[in-house]
Amino acid sequence: MNKKNSSGSAGGAGKPPLAFFEFSAAVARLSRRFRVDVSTIVSAVALTQSLLLATLGYWGSQRLVAKIGASAHAANHYRTEDNMLAVLAKTESAVGALAGAPSLGAAGEHAQRTAELLWTLLQQAPELDSLYVADDTGQMLMALRYPVPAIRRIARGAGTGELAIETWQYKLPPAPEIDAQQRFATQRIESFRSGYDPRLQRWYQQARQMQRPVWTAPYAFAATQELGVSYALPSKRRAAEGGPRLLVVGGDVSLGRLSQFVRLFASDGRGDGALLDAGDQVLARSDQPGVLRQPEPPTGVLGALHAQMLENRTPDGAGGAAFSFEHEGRGYLAQASRIPSAGWQLVSWVPEDFVLGALRRAVLWWLLLGLALLAAALFVSLQLSRLVTSPVEKLAQIARRIGLLELDDLPREPSRVLEIQNLDRALDESARSLRAFSKFVPVDVISQLVAEGQALAPSGSPRRMTVMFTDIEGFTRISESMEANVLVRMLTEYFNLATRVLARYGGVVDKFMGDGIMVLWGAPADLKDAEYRACLAALQLHIETSALNRRWRADGLPEFRTRVGIHTGVAIAGVLGSNDRLSYTALGDVVNVASRIEGINKQLGTHTLISEVTCAGLKGRLQTRRIDERVALRGRQTRMVLYELLMP
Repeated sequence: MNKKNSSGSAGGAGKPPLAFFEFSAAVARLSRRFRVDVSTIVSAVALTQSLLLATLGYWGSQRLVAKIGASAHAANHYRTEDNMLAVLAKTESAVGALAGAPSLGAAGEHAQRTAELLWTLLQQAPELDSLYVADDTGQMLMALRYPVPAIRRIARGAGTGELAIETWQYKLPPAPEIDAQQRFATQRIESFRSGYDPRLQRWYQQARQMQRPVWTAPYAFAATQELGVSYALPSKRRAAEGGPRLLVVGGDVSLGRLSQFVRLFASDGRGDGALLDAGDQVLARSDQPGVLRQPEPPTGVLGALHAQMLENRTPDGAGGAAFSFEHEGRGYLAQASRIPSAGWQLVSWVPEDFVLGALRRAVLWWLLLGLALLAAALFVSLQLSRLVTSPVEKLAQIARRIGLLELDDLPREPSRVLEIQNLDRALDESARSLRAFSKFVPVDVISQLVAEGQALAPSGSPRRMTVMFTDIEGFTRISESMEANVLVRMLTEYFNLATRVLARYGGVVDKFMGDGIMVLWGAPADLKDAEYRACLAALQLHIETSALNRRWRADGLPEFRTRVGIHTGVAIAGVLGSNDRLSYTALGDVVNVASRIEGINKQLGTHTLISEVTCAGLKGRLQTRRIDERVALRGRQTRMVLYELLMP
């Protein structure tokens, strides 16, 4: 390292870490002082035990209001049941009105009027996802609300296996400002061949077979691939040729819509509900998120409720309207009711302790008032402890980073505590001082030496290394013809470029010498293939300097042409200097020879010269040219064989 540049710190490189160890010790002592003490913990435990004892003391009062809670639960249940029945009734009403229309047909002269009627009824029944009509020839008309508003037409021949022409007429989404004609206007049309046959669907077959209105079991809708149920009823008509013709009219309700009504029961957060089909499979439940994709057996709390229903069920199938059960040691109140038209069962449940919550709050109010001051004191003590301990822990982490010379992007720790503010300010000032110091001293070298356990005191050891010297051709002439500020700016830009390139190939900048640079490969740590890395760095430096020169030339500035000398051998490397001013550097014949080789470039008209030892380390991987005659170096008696490193 350059001794002049190292003189910015009077204590040398070894003292800053010691100072930071002292900071860390002070932080640790401060942290230990402000940890939560035992009295705070005891207060918290006492408060918790008091609440538990009070709760157990008044546990018997739950039975006093059991009937009141059951009545409230039943009212909530029947409200949900009424909403469910209203949905089913509206569905049955809309489908019945459609089936009673005089001019109804899935195809032919009445198709357009039927499509308008389907669309109008669907708009009046927001509970429905779709309405449709199909005949015994496989023709079908459907009005859909989801996934997109549309009229779906199925046109096919009489054969069951024949492919149909499926047409989708897309409509505008509903909006208050759009009138009826605009809502029904077709926006775009898609047609394609389809294997869909309404006569093969369960809603058609069940209505035709039973010859009465039916609610189907849950199945996946063909249009949306979502699980739902259909209500369908047959409607006999007379064909044009005089024979009888069967129409089946239906409407779809997705399980997602049923789930919305089931979740109404849980809207106040005091209980949950579920809908079971005729086979006791779950269609919708409010205690689990999302919508069921297929019916599933009851599990969890609902499974325990279902088991109790089976136990209470009488020979005629009635499961009882109100009952209680236990699950995982917790008591529940339950309500069940049957929906006759669909054969479903609506069930709901609520924990018994929920219905007694109001009473518990009333009888425990006086106790909470007495404990309020204790709780407030505990809360304040905990907050005050966090106000100090949390910043101290963060400052300790910052101090450790500073001790490791990790000085970039250090956070500040704001605090209203004066001592924390002073500590934060001291750490910030230390970091800023070290950050300025690092401009003169390569921090990575110091960190590596500390990591390897080397004492930051005068020392040195022989190392095999590759040494590079660089110089700017004609720099004296350039500097005499330029203003100082322009020259400094150009030198800074050149040195920034050079140090990036050299570091990329593992080089450690030892010092800057005017317009020249001394670089080491193999110190302070051993480096494999140092000769090859150094030569690659030299070539890349020429390439990137050429690009920089082109830009300078365009700005009317002179060019910097770099001359490089490289030699490999054993040198003394280590922390050298006086006791109070140190520098990591290398010295010896290898360093002197590398410097002399760089100077020979001017005599030979070359830009990159390497010694014979360095050339041997390349092992033919880079292009070189041997200098015909041995070259005499200043200060050496024997001539040397040199090679010019050629650009690829």
